[in-house]
Amino acid sequence: MAAGLQTNIRPVKFPATFKALTKQSSAPFRVVRCAAASPGKKRYNITLLPGDGIGPEVISIAKHVLHQAGSLEGVEFSFREMPIGGAALDLVGVPLPEETISAAKDSDAVLLGAIGGYKWDNNENHLKPEKGLLQLRAGLKVFANLRPATVLPQLVDASTLKREVAEGVDLMVVRELTGGIYFGEPRGIKTNENGEEVGFNTEVYAAHEIDRIARVAFETARKRRGKLCSVDKANVLDASILWRRRVTALAAEYPDVELSHMYVDNAAMQLVRDPKQFDTIVTNNIFGDILSDEASMITGSIGMLPSASLSDSGPGLFEPIHGSAPDIAGQDKANPLATILSAAMLLKYGLGEEKAAKRIEDAVLGALNKGFRTGDIYSAGTKLVGCKEMGEEVLKSVVDSQVHASV
Repeated sequence: MAAGLQTNIRPVKFPATFKALTKQSSAPFRVVRCAAASPGKKRYNITLLPGDGIGPEVISIAKHVLHQAGSLEGVEFSFREMPIGGAALDLVGVPLPEETISAAKDSDAVLLGAIGGYKWDNNENHLKPEKGLLQLRAGLKVFANLRPATVLPQLVDASTLKREVAEGVDLMVVRELTGGIYFGEPRGIKTNENGEEVGFNTEVYAAHEIDRIARVAFETARKRRGKLCSVDKANVLDASILWRRRVTALAAEYPDVELSHMYVDNAAMQLVRDPKQFDTIVTNNIFGDILSDEASMITGSIGMLPSASLSDSGPGLFEPIHGSAPDIAGQDKANPLATILSAAMLLKYGLGEEKAAKRIEDAVLGALNKGFRTGDIYSAGTKLVGCKEMGEEVLKSVVDSQVHASV
């Protein structure tokens, strides 16, 4: 199904100005996982995809945080920055250059900023920035998207929900990422026999696609609180009927996980009525896209939520779930915490470096405990800071955690 997306990936010759920015990696890029950089240290190759809008701002900060946390845990990184989305369109005319996908495949993990913007809204469909993201996911074969939504005690009052509803929410949305209506064929816009334009897409899932995402969800729930809710629309959609049948059959292999089913419209209501009822949610591509964004607002801001996209093998893709926010790009107003927390997920789920990941998570909490807030999570009595200063405070907290650990 995804094969059609690859037609717009082509080899490109990068301008000299871009090569100058990445000449530290201009030699043939070859991954040697955990190559010894110096005695007692591990080394990983990370592909950075800043993308568009606020992407370059938040990726720059996350890169520094990754470096700092890694250095305290005997981990070194080699970063390679590549274009994607609108930035790639402006540079070379395609949303995902072949050199970018090759670098991503050859790395140990990929950290993405954001994609898209008003500038490219009128492009033909195959030349939209978002097409580059779909192609990247398909190329990396990252089929499982993990999106946590946790209401931090420091930010409970930032939620639009009442305190008693939002307090204590801690859920995980496991979204199927490379199938469904976003990739299904046939698709397109045609003129029917009456001369009227008709747009159409196809929601399609094979049994193996459902089984593999369901297994990820069951395993995730097993490591959390042992509850899994499968969200579908089996009262209307044939694809959802198969979805529910396959998920139900797999439940026999996970007797320690409590499985329930819910229609997507009800799930959307329950997320704002009683979000604490959910532990782990598994759903298809389009439902997961919508529900995870809804869940993000329970936490107070979409600028707080990271995500991890994983494959059976090969590098994972880690990114904040917020968009490119072109209206505030370059104004030092972006919240970098979702990207910083995505870097923590990169360490935990992508590289297995849980100690370094915990340092970053604790550093984010440390900055919030000190009262620092970007505009999207600001409230009376806290200190309003910009993107750069929030990043600096997280970096200080990473260092502070080392001091406290050694006392």
